[in-house]
Amino acid sequence: MCGIVGAVAQRDIVPILIEGLRKLEYRGYDSAGLAILNDTMSRVRSVGRVAELQARATADGAQAPTGIAHTRWATHGGVTENNAHPHASLGGGLQVSVVHNGIIENHEALRAELRAAGYTFESQTDTEVIAHLVHSLVATGLTLLQAVRAAVERLEGAYAIAVISSREPHTVVGSRRGSPLLLGVGSNGSGQGENFLASDASALLQVTRHVAYLEEGDVVEIRRDGFTVLGADGQPAQRPIVQSQLSAESIELGRYAHYMQKEIFEQPGAIANTLEMVTGGSSLSPGLFGAEAHEVLARTRQVLILACGTSFHAGLVARYWIESVARLPVSVEIASEYRYRESVAQPGTLVITISQSGETIDTLSALQHAHAQGMGDSLSICNVPESALIRASRLRFLTRAGPEIGVASTKAFTTQLASLFVLTLVLARQRGLLSPEREHELITQLRHLPVALNRVLECEPAVAAWAQRFAARDHALFLGRGVHFPIAMEGALKLKEITYIHAEAYAAGELKHGPLALVDDRMPVVVVAPNDTLIEKLKSNLQEVRARGGELFVFADRDTRLAPSDGVHVIHLHDHAGLLSPILHVLPLQLLSYHAALARGTDVDKPRNLAKSVTVE
Repeated sequence: MCGIVGAVAQRDIVPILIEGLRKLEYRGYDSAGLAILNDTMSRVRSVGRVAELQARATADGAQAPTGIAHTRWATHGGVTENNAHPHASLGGGLQVSVVHNGIIENHEALRAELRAAGYTFESQTDTEVIAHLVHSLVATGLTLLQAVRAAVERLEGAYAIAVISSREPHTVVGSRRGSPLLLGVGSNGSGQGENFLASDASALLQVTRHVAYLEEGDVVEIRRDGFTVLGADGQPAQRPIVQSQLSAESIELGRYAHYMQKEIFEQPGAIANTLEMVTGGSSLSPGLFGAEAHEVLARTRQVLILACGTSFHAGLVARYWIESVARLPVSVEIASEYRYRESVAQPGTLVITISQSGETIDTLSALQHAHAQGMGDSLSICNVPESALIRASRLRFLTRAGPEIGVASTKAFTTQLASLFVLTLVLARQRGLLSPEREHELITQLRHLPVALNRVLECEPAVAAWAQRFAARDHALFLGRGVHFPIAMEGALKLKEITYIHAEAYAAGELKHGPLALVDDRMPVVVVAPNDTLIEKLKSNLQEVRARGGELFVFADRDTRLAPSDGVHVIHLHDHAGLLSPILHVLPLQLLSYHAALARGTDVDKPRNLAKSVTVE
């Protein structure tokens, strides 16, 4: 992984490939490369940023009408030029090159077989077996489309690939299973003259808005004069061509210094867009989640939430909401653990999956595992309408956050929370636990949420001043209680993601059960302190920290009666937002991480070792 771009045109496609990779930089990567076809195939690869690849391509005079390109995030093999994509198989007057996202699980068996057939391997990657396998099949006389179709039948694991062959200099063939790949239809949707492949529509905005989302097992051939799609059964298939709703402006920085900062400040608008259909009415309908929602939710007796990373924290918040308001038991599972655990299926379970991209392999696999256990009632909360997760779920709710470019998720998280709150209210209403008066009150609070978020963002200068104190620290502790404990967990995750400060989150009541041993004058302690029923107990926990010399950084509601003092720094937010308080309190934690990263000089939008869309285990 991480990014794929392919093109066939009647013009030089090298600038298209380079610009496409540049638009995919947000996904995280450590090397980049391209392979192009004229009379022969040539490759340019580099370790580092796309700018380095562009400089090398320019120095080489790279020009061609056909090519593929890739940004790699290392899985098999280190960060070296030999391990960078594209990988090639050369011999017998035939040249084949491939780019690949995902992991080929049976690569060792294929490698042994291909070595026995005389192929030599130059990299440590699992991808190189695909190049040699396709080469061996094309060498028998198969077309590139036929060869790729035969090759993917032998691949085990997750993949999205794009392949070129010197035998067909005006053709690119791609395939996907478990990793996203889409077709870009050029010439205003006619497909006459030029066509494209990419792992993300944002890579193709420069050349087309007309895209077709490939399904699991599809193999696609693009040519100058059109394209062909074969389904998983090998038969010709039609995939609808839609017009992407992405805009070039939405993936540009504008007046902001970083995408993370931009996306933090886009949260009021993103939540307004997500809640548009909800807050426009006077009551909530199960139909918000799909045509079958009424009957599915009526038979729901418990909820199972499956997610990873930041989305897992959203699920933890939802557990508090659903259990307290809708009175349904909720389990929240890390998707990568659930899929391998011998869990017990319960009838009447609503399985909720949460993902920004809808392509997170662990979450997809966990959903498949739940389905295999007989739990067929599933709901996806996702930001991408054409994603695999949306297609695999019976019900769905779209978080209309727009593209999220920064690796550290911000607006995806808060729009997930808003969506889960709506689900909580729908479940409570369906179960007769939400009076019309209370429903009206909560819908009014939802309408006010974008305004409340804008007011919270006014604390940025104060948070930025705090962040300077974190620049020289190596560890931090985050505390919260009740529904705000997952918010503390999210704050700790953000800090470690982009500042590389080791951060842990604990339920504040757990201090005396171990974490208090860590507290000293070098350990900043960040506290989420809303004015709720646990505030007095939380104040006692803060005294425990101060008694050990810990320095407190407290985000408090205005009426909590917490005042700054020696070793206690307090930023007061606006009045307590009731059930919606977690959505407000996470924003200053995001700002703290962002400004602490600036103070430490780290790469805010592309933190080391991380990728935006995790499509491999």
